[in-house]
Amino acid sequence: MESGFAVIGRLGMPRPTVSLHSSFLADPNNSNNSWRAHFFSSFIKLPNQNLVVRSLGTETSITRCEATQASNASGIHELADINWDNLGFGHVPTDYMYIMKCAQGGNFTTGLMQPFGNIELNPSSGVLNYGQGLFEGLKAYRKADGSILLFRPEENALRMRMGAERMCMPSPTVEQFVDAVTKTVLANRCWIPPQGKGSLYIRPLLMGSGPTLGLLPAPEYTFLIFVSPVGNYFKEGLAPINLVVENEFHRAVPGGTGGVKVIGNYAAVLKAQQAAKAKGYSDVLYLDAVHKRYLEEVSSCNVFVVKDNIISTPAIRGTILPGITRKSIIDVARSEGYQVEERLVSVDELLDADEVFCTGTAVVVSPVGSITHLGKRVEYKNRGIGVVSQQLYSTLTNLQMGLSEDKLGWTMRLS
Repeated sequence: MESGFAVIGRLGMPRPTVSLHSSFLADPNNSNNSWRAHFFSSFIKLPNQNLVVRSLGTETSITRCEATQASNASGIHELADINWDNLGFGHVPTDYMYIMKCAQGGNFTTGLMQPFGNIELNPSSGVLNYGQGLFEGLKAYRKADGSILLFRPEENALRMRMGAERMCMPSPTVEQFVDAVTKTVLANRCWIPPQGKGSLYIRPLLMGSGPTLGLLPAPEYTFLIFVSPVGNYFKEGLAPINLVVENEFHRAVPGGTGGVKVIGNYAAVLKAQQAAKAKGYSDVLYLDAVHKRYLEEVSSCNVFVVKDNIISTPAIRGTILPGITRKSIIDVARSEGYQVEERLVSVDELLDADEVFCTGTAVVVSPVGSITHLGKRVEYKNRGIGVVSQQLYSTLTNLQMGLSEDKLGWTMRLS
């Protein structure tokens, strides 16, 4: 009997099996996969793996991870042979990526898992010429028993659909998105760090891949997912970061695309971010473009200000990304007795706060040690690692990693 995987979660998705024609199998000359085993059989069964690779009478190859799993009589998935203690937040090539295509005005249907590698784009594609593209970010965690947890993947699916509507693009359904994420994670499961060593960062992309010379929606769209094992986003880890308030450049404007995860939103912050890092700051905190006195976001994070027992964060008004970690932290904080306000937060309140912290998929919760505004530096007590940020970080990460009971139903277990 072929072994597969069961998905235990709120969506109750069926057990998926992906068959790959030999044309989609990895190129033995691909330097991303350093070890290969070759087979000549009608099919290859990989224990506890969701992929059944069918050779159709030709030579096929499988990745280092799969070969290790196939030779492991115990059926326990082995880990990729990398230094798990030295993970930063950089790209580590893994084995597989997921690709699904759709014509303008149509619906996404069937996707394919194929070896990770370069993709081909027409030079006049909508994403290259007009920036018609979105991305998402979420994580998978390995528990001590070897099972895998996803954190609120349906929220990423819903946010991508919202962004796609703004950018005139079709989008996968929530079920298609979660199914694709699940398949991609399980195909690359040996790249998920051991518990406590990091996580598997999942990057779904939606882009106008079809050619369009005129300023029009692209005629074809590609939904792609790749993954990479990661450690801490900031080199400081949970240690405090140092931010500088940006007064010249702005991340978003009213009526623009700041409230959706458009690829162009992030390239626009690079100039200010690089200038800040050259001066020794960790990142940049942006103000609103109209009054230039209300907080918006850090380059890729939401921001929270703590004063007494009240936690305040800028309200979602179209210029701030509705972060999933932001949303989760608000719910966790309220469940633990804190008063949380979503409103305009001035830079003066920031400088007078007891604590400041950032939230995001990559950073989870990152305490702020100091803020510099117009040359004035304000340092926060306890070197920035305040009681509130520490408490919320511990509560959320314990839930994400399966170290505490998930009473909120936010995690999705893969086994």
